[in-house]
Amino acid sequence: MAQEKLKPFIRNIAEVPWREFPDHFGGALSKPLVMPETAGSRHLDYRISMYQPMARVALHKHKVQEQVYHVLDGEGLMEIDGKHHVVRKHDVIFLPPGVEHSIANTGLVDLVFLVATSPVTDDAKTQRE
Repeated sequence: MAQEKLKPFIRNIAEVPWREFPDHFGGALSKPLVMPETAGSRHLDYRISMYQPMARVALHKHKVQEQVYHVLDGEGLMEIDGKHHVVRKHDVIFLPPGVEHSIANTGLVDLVFLVATSPVTDDAKTQRE
């Protein structure tokens, strides 16, 4: 089966609706800017997230995915392998596979950050094919 050729695009962030993904709570919103369902990407999931005060994502870990978080505004608490870290503007967080983590807005204003995840699926079997 031949893979469909990807097409480049420029999309303004305002064109992408906010979503609250599973296991995200209290106004933990993301705009899926580049992912398989919005861009046809095969290797990259790229989002901007905005967590209202007290919003959070449940503690979780990925089998094969790597993630980079880049905090643009606000501050919050990131749990990494049982340790809590204050994160704020211009902090960059790298999470290798297998590391349990969560992020919550414990500040007074919206916590805004970018998240890049690769590969796009966390299915180890798919990655070996």
